[in-house]
Order: sequence, then structure tokens, then C-alpha cells
Amino acid sequence: MFELPEFMTLARQMNDSLKAKTVQRGQLGNSPQKFVWYNRTHEEFDRLTKGKTVGEAYARGKWLFVPLEPGYVLLLGECGGKALYHPSGTKVPKKYHLYITFENDSFFTVTTQMWGAMELYEKGEEQGRKYVEGMRTTPIEPEFTFAYFSELIDELIDGKKRSAKALLTQDQIIPGLGNAIAQDILFKAHLHPRHMVADLTADQRQVLYHAITDTVGEVTEMGGRYDEYDLYNNPGGYIRKMDKNAVGRPCPECGVTIEKIQYLGGACYVCPNCQK
Repeated sequence: MFELPEFMTLARQMNDSLKAKTVQRGQLGNSPQKFVWYNRTHEEFDRLTKGKTVGEAYARGKWLFVPLEPGYVLLLGECGGKALYHPSGTKVPKKYHLYITFENDSFFTVTTQMWGAMELYEKGEEQGRKYVEGMRTTPIEPEFTFAYFSELIDELIDGKKRSAKALLTQDQIIPGLGNAIAQDILFKAHLHPRHMVADLTADQRQVLYHAITDTVGEVTEMGGRYDEYDLYNNPGGYIRKMDKNAVGRPCPECGVTIEKIQYLGGACYVCPNCQK
């Protein structure tokens, strides 16, 4: 699943390769998938996108915003799979969930393996979409300061009990993070996934804050994670320290064997010494 660094990479590359291109035809998927969410019929999508010009794309949280000017925004979110640019003369994939052709016969496709939103809104209406409306500050925004983060922790302490993993992965409290990137954040912060937010010391808050911003920055700089793909079908350059490949291997910091546990509906990879 794409997380914030992957969407940041896609937005940057789309601005390099798709911006200012004119849409010749827009098509929804040729492979029905009940977990792919559209808000337009095939006919509407084709009619509304024809002749539009691609504007400057940007990412927020787990959402990618692609202006189709004038007047519309293509919104892609909460999805994984591949979002690819195909130069003129490239063979069209047999299966796709979105297919936009440009006037020079190059094209853009999205194919998701699990679920995702591929929706077209009149400009401004996309901000009212569930999960976009009221989105909290993301780790790449200047407003994501330690003061903001600390106030967020205080707010959570007054509500229901949450663990460190829940802080990073549930309810988009920190938009753009998911289970994959959370593993390296927790390892860098030397926190067990079950460590309760209410029990964080002042020093641990500082360490966790920097683990979040440093990890997101590093993954973004390297073009995303190694098991996700960019606009040109190249894998990202960031190799996670704590994933399925780490299980049974020595911790890169202390040498103790990495373990796998199940918690909050997914796998967690922990060093039993560094993340007590």
C-alpha cells in the first residue's frame, strides 16, 4: 500500500512527466473490483476528462491530488499497486482500474492489487471527501513541529487508551503513515508497538517525534520503499530495517534476534532487546 513517501514521489514525477499534457480520453477500469471506489460512471468520466489539462499534482496523507484543468481534480487514495506513466508506443496493460490517454498517445494507468479510491471531483469538492476533510497535519508539513506533536499526545491521553503502534497506524492520527513505515519508526525510537502513549516520557516523545520526521524524510528522499513502485515502474530505494526479511536475523544495533509478533491486526517486527 502506498504511504506518504510513495505518494510524494508520484506527485513529483507526475509534475515532471504529466503536467501540462492534454487528456485525449479518460477511462475507468476494465477489470471490475468491488474494492475500487469510483464516484463517476464510465461515460461521465470520459466526458468530464476529455480535453482537460493536467495541473500540478500534490500529496497529503495517503491521498494524491491531480488537477485536471479547468475545474476538476482527480483524487487517488488509500491504494496500493502501480500508478504508471507509459510513453507513446508502449503496450497497454491487460488489466487496469484507470486509464488516461494524452494527445501525444502517451498514457497513465493505475492498477490496484487490493483497494483504493479513483475519483473525479469538481475543484474544491475533493476537500469534502471522507478522510480528506479535516485531515490532521502530516509529518512533511512545517506545522508538524514538536510542540504540535506533544499537544497531539496530550489530546490522545485525554481520550481512549492508545499504544505507540495505534498512534502511527490507526485513524490517520498522523496522516500518511501505515504499518510498513511504522515498524522502522518504532525501531528507531526504541519503542515496543504495545508501549502505551500515556506512558511516554518527555525524552521518549522527543525521540519518537524525530523518528517519525527522519524516517518519513529518508523514505521520501529515496523514492519510497523497495517493495513499492514509482511512476516509471522502478522500485523505491528505501530498504526497511524491520520487515519480514528481518525475522530471525540479528538486530542491526545490538545483535539480538529479530522477532515477529501479531498486534492490532497486523504483523510487527521487533528487537526484544532494543524495543522492550
